Amino acid sequence: MSLLDSIRRLVTDPPPGFIFEVSPGGIAFGVPNAPESTGFRALNEGVLAISPLTDNVKEPEAFARGLAETFPGQTSTKGLRPAVLILPDYSSRLQVLDFDTFPAKIEEQQALVRFRMKKTVPFDIETAAVSFYAQPPANDSKKVEVVAVLVAYEILGRYEAPLREAGYQPGLVTTSALATLNLIKSNELSLLVKLSGKTLTILALDGSRIKMARCLELEALAEEEVLAVIYPTIAYMEDVFTAKASHGRPARIWLCGFGASSGDFAHRWSAELKIPFEPLQSRYGTPGPYNAGVLGFLEHAN
Repeated sequence: MSLLDSIRRLVTDPPPGFIFEVSPGGIAFGVPNAPESTGFRALNEGVLAISPLTDNVKEPEAFARGLAETFPGQTSTKGLRPAVLILPDYSSRLQVLDFDTFPAKIEEQQALVRFRMKKTVPFDIETAAVSFYAQPPANDSKKVEVVAVLVAYEILGRYEAPLREAGYQPGLVTTSALATLNLIKSNELSLLVKLSGKTLTILALDGSRIKMARCLELEALAEEEVLAVIYPTIAYMEDVFTAKASHGRPARIWLCGFGASSGDFAHRWSAELKIPFEPLQSRYGTPGPYNAGVLGFLEHAN
């Protein structure tokens, strides 16, 4: 079972026929069985304002119009069409929690995860949706590591309502970084460095297992700003993964969303840090700053 399968709403819906990824730049879209149908529709500045704390959709009508225009002519006489909704990374909180033991009952798991995340969010956690997934245990650890995603109900609802207005039912909701992980096929220690607008997401990975997640807004889209986040993350991995090869240093660092500069950054940073940097790739095109989640979901679905 993939991570994308596991981080889902606790509802049962028909298989999704459409994919929508929301980002600071607009709406990326695709169809699982027709990867040639992928595209992107830009939104005017001010329609969205990505934040984990306040409403992201500032102009609901313009957002709904953008969603409706992604697949013009697609109409349904049988109600809402099932869809995947991929949220911007910065609209939610992604954490890796470790437990000595993890209860078997879903209600007890939910309560425990909410309790652990309660002190990490600047709002009432009871007003937030929480999804989580217990990762397969590592061979050298008895702890249970749980990937948890939290998003305020107000934020989630304001994304879902225009989607329904446009004729779609969000049956599966995930985040861009989690969907992007389907593009990484590696058993090594690695690092995903993903840029979307001014949002930088970094995931420290042990094979397919997430060990650490960071998501922050950069003050400026500058090389030194990105490196200022990469350096301490590598130091963290060296401390945590001491039993692994290369003294815990990542064997590879994946770059996503850096556009035409990816090759230059990869070459320069590889030489500086003595770690291979590699632009992330997909069978359906090079992931950019606004569509990596869609391409990751297509990789998973097809």
